[in-house]
Amino acid sequence: MIDTASPFYTSFNGHKRIASGSLPVNALAVKHALASGVPNPLLTFCDQTGQVVEIDLRGSDAEMLERLPPEVDQLQGNEFAPVNSGESGEPRGRGRPKLGVVSREVTLLPRHWDWLAAQPGGASVTLRKLVDEARRANVDRDRQRRASECAYHFMSVMAGDLAGFEEASRALFANDAAKFRQQTEAWPADVRDYVRLLAYPLPPTEVASLAP
Repeated sequence: MIDTASPFYTSFNGHKRIASGSLPVNALAVKHALASGVPNPLLTFCDQTGQVVEIDLRGSDAEMLERLPPEVDQLQGNEFAPVNSGESGEPRGRGRPKLGVVSREVTLLPRHWDWLAAQPGGASVTLRKLVDEARRANVDRDRQRRASECAYHFMSVMAGDLAGFEEASRALFANDAAKFRQQTEAWPADVRDYVRLLAYPLPPTEVASLAP
């Protein structure tokens, strides 16, 4: 998984990568490849999710590009999606500023409520602090989990029939980077390199340390 605020895409003609970049760039590459009569399946993937992106290739290049959805639509549920704070365009009056707070039901045992009520600031403030602390403590683990899921989406489509797929899948979710690299080494180069990037989007120095 590649964490950027704007989504990027990668297109394949069979196991050969033919485009990377914005959605329009990929759409044009796929459309032109299809027009040339390529025998292999043409698929476009979102780099942030690893999932196939459907592109309506009908009509002229301009007509196709006009129909493309906003790229942010591909990132529903992504951590970079903006949060609606519920603020309107009305002028703000006096008092505490709006903080984008969303009210939802939380079910706890009586002893939990008693403990929260005794904390400075009360239950709401304490819960927000606990959630923020948990997010900071687990940020790397959560990022790697999302990367593993992203890589698995892609490899399920592109590598499900390749040797070592089952072993690579187990290594991926066990976060065994060395074994994952070993099991994917014989895969077609473009598929192998892309799935490794999705699974372990590490800085170059750290990637080098994982080399067999």
